[in-house]
Amino acid sequence: MGYLLGVDTGGTYTDAVIIDGAAKTVLGSAKSLTTRGDLAVGIGGAVDAALATAGVAPRDVALVSLSTTLATNALVEGQGGRVALIAIGFAARDLARGGLPEALGTDPLIIVTGGHGHAGAEAAPFDEAALQGELARIGTGVAGFAVVARFATRNPAHEIRARDIIRAATGLPVTCSHELSARLNGPKRALTAVLNARLIGRIANLVAACEGHLASAGIDVPLMVVRGDGALVSAEMAREHPIETILSGPAASIVGAHWLTGERDALVSDIGGTTTDVALLRDGLPMIDAEGARVGGHRTMVEAVAMRTTGLGGDSELHLEDGGPKGGLRLGPRRLMPLSLLAADHPDMVHDALDRALAADLPPDHGGRFVVPMGGDPGGLAPREAGLLARITGPMPVVKLLKSRMEAPALDQLVARGLVMLAGVTPTDAAHVLGTLAVWDSQAAEKGIEILRRKRAGNGVLRAGDAKTFATAIIDQLTEQTTLCLLEAAFSEDPDFSGENAADLARHSVTQTGLGGHRGIIDTRTRIGVPVIGLGASAPNYYRAVGVRLGCAMVLPEHAGVANAIGAVVGQITERASGTVTSQGAGRFTAHLGTGPTHFADRDSALAALEAALMRDAQTRASRAGAGHLSTSKTCDIREAEVEGSPVFIEATMTITAAGRPAIAQST
Repeated sequence: MGYLLGVDTGGTYTDAVIIDGAAKTVLGSAKSLTTRGDLAVGIGGAVDAALATAGVAPRDVALVSLSTTLATNALVEGQGGRVALIAIGFAARDLARGGLPEALGTDPLIIVTGGHGHAGAEAAPFDEAALQGELARIGTGVAGFAVVARFATRNPAHEIRARDIIRAATGLPVTCSHELSARLNGPKRALTAVLNARLIGRIANLVAACEGHLASAGIDVPLMVVRGDGALVSAEMAREHPIETILSGPAASIVGAHWLTGERDALVSDIGGTTTDVALLRDGLPMIDAEGARVGGHRTMVEAVAMRTTGLGGDSELHLEDGGPKGGLRLGPRRLMPLSLLAADHPDMVHDALDRALAADLPPDHGGRFVVPMGGDPGGLAPREAGLLARITGPMPVVKLLKSRMEAPALDQLVARGLVMLAGVTPTDAAHVLGTLAVWDSQAAEKGIEILRRKRAGNGVLRAGDAKTFATAIIDQLTEQTTLCLLEAAFSEDPDFSGENAADLARHSVTQTGLGGHRGIIDTRTRIGVPVIGLGASAPNYYRAVGVRLGCAMVLPEHAGVANAIGAVVGQITERASGTVTSQGAGRFTAHLGTGPTHFADRDSALAALEAALMRDAQTRASRAGAGHLSTSKTCDIREAEVEGSPVFIEATMTITAAGRPAIAQST
C-alpha cells in the first residue's frame, strides 16, 4: 500500500505528515525547527520523525509534496537576492507604476530599445549590442535577471532573445515576464518577473534540501510543490517559477482546512511565525484572486488564492510606542528569532547580555536584541555593510556589534538581504512567560520582557507593573491585530460592502464599539457571521480569545498545526494556458501564440488555432508537472462592439485548463 508524505517548510517550523493511501486518515505527524542555514536538517528531522510515528517504511511512500511560506515571508520582509531588470522598449516613466520602483529598490535597471506593438509587430529593432555592453558593466554583482519587453505577451521574440544572450554571457537564471502571465500591463509583469528572479535561489535551495534528504532516506519518488492557487506542480517547474509558490503554504492550509473540518463556508486564519494568512473557503474551495496575489505590499500577476497576508505571527517583532498613558504596542511585520529559542542554543551568551542590560540604570538601546548570521551570498554589499557582516562571526548582542548609530541602517540592510537575523522579544516569549508555552528558555524570555517593561513611555511612566502583566499586554495586542485581520477579510469578501475600504470599515468606531456589544441610545453588535477555522501550531494558544472577541464559532481542528502539510498532498495538479485573438480590421485576425503572432482571414480559424495551441500547452505543462488521467476545460471571453447595428469583433481571451491527480499517486 502506498502512503502520502506532506512537508511544509515555514519560517519557524518544518512540518511533516503521513496520510494513508486513500487520503482519509492522518497516521503520523511531526515538527522540527526550520534550519535556515541548512534547510535539509529541519526537513530531515520532521520527515524522519513522522515516518517513525506512523510506522511507515520509506520505500512505501508513493507521493511527496512540499508547501512553503519561505517565498511569502521573503516578500513580506523585503528579502531576496539582488537582481537586474532588463526593460526592452520602455521609457523609465512607463515603469514608474505598479510598485515596481519600490520593489526594485537599488537593484540595477537596464533600458534598451526594442519591443513590439499591440498587434505583435516589431516596434523597434532589439539593441543586442547595448544589452551585451550593460551585462559586461554589471559583472557578477547580481544573482539573476528579469526581462520585460513591451507587448511581450503579444510577441515574446525580444524577451526570448534577451534571455539567450544573458544566459550565454553570465550563466545566471533569467526570468521572462511572458512566461509568468499572458496579460497586458508591462510594469506589473516587470514587477512579477523581478520578484520571481529574486526568489529563484531561495526556492532552489529548499527543493534541493528536500530532494537531498528524501534520497538519503530511501524515498525514491518525484517531489511535488504546492503552487499559490493550491494546485501541485513538479519541483522542476517550481525551481523555474518560484514566484508561483508565493502563498503556497497558505493555499495548502485552505485545502487542508476543508479536509480536516468538512466546513464548506468559513474564514480560514493560519498563524505562523512570520505571517497571518486569512482566506475565504466557499463551497469547499478556496477563493481565487482574479487580480493576482498581493503579498508584502506588491500586487503581482500570479494567480493564487484570495489571501490577505499580514506580517503578524508568533515571532513578530515587538515595537514600543509612546501613545496612551502607558505607551502602546505594535507587532510586525518583521520576524525575529524568539529570545527563548536563541537562549536554548546559546544560554551563556544570551543570559550574560540580558543580565548586563538589567543591571543598567536605564535599559540600553538595543538591549535584549541579538544578531544571528544566516549565511548566503554577500555579493553587492556596500563597504559599510560588508565590514559589519565581517564582524558577525556568530550570534552576538546588537549592543556589542554596533559601534555607532551610523551602523544601524547597515544592519537593517543585512537583515533585508537575509544574511543575518535579529533575535528579540516576540509573542512566543510572552507565551513562555505566561506558561502557555514551555518548549525553550522561559527565564530568558522573562528577562527580555523585563528589559522592555523598564523602557518608559514618553510621559516617563513604566509600561506595566511586572513582566507577566506586560506579557499579557503583548498577547492582547496579538489578539487585537488578528481581530483586525479577520474583520478586514470579512468586509472585503462580503458583497454588501463591495467597493468600500475594508481596512477603514474594520477600524471604524461603530465596528469597534460593536465588538464589545455597545448598549446605549444606539445598540450595536459586530460579529463574524461564518465560522473561523484557526490553523497553525500556536492557534490553540491565541485564537480562542479571538473567537470571543469576534463573537463567532472558532473551529480548532485536530492536526491544525500541520494543516499545510496535509493540504500539500490532498490537492491535484492544475495547469492553465491563456492567449488572445485580436483584430486589426475586417478579414484581419491575429492569434497571439507562444511562437509569435499568426494571421488569419477569419475569426473562427484564429480561435481554432489558438485553442489547439493552448490545449497542447496546457496538457504538456500538466504532464510535465506530473499529472495523469487529464481532464480539460475551456473558457472564452469574446469582446464585441456594436457598429451600425451589427456586432464587430474586438478581442477574445481564451483559457484552457488541464487537471489531474499526480500520476505517481494514481494507484493509491
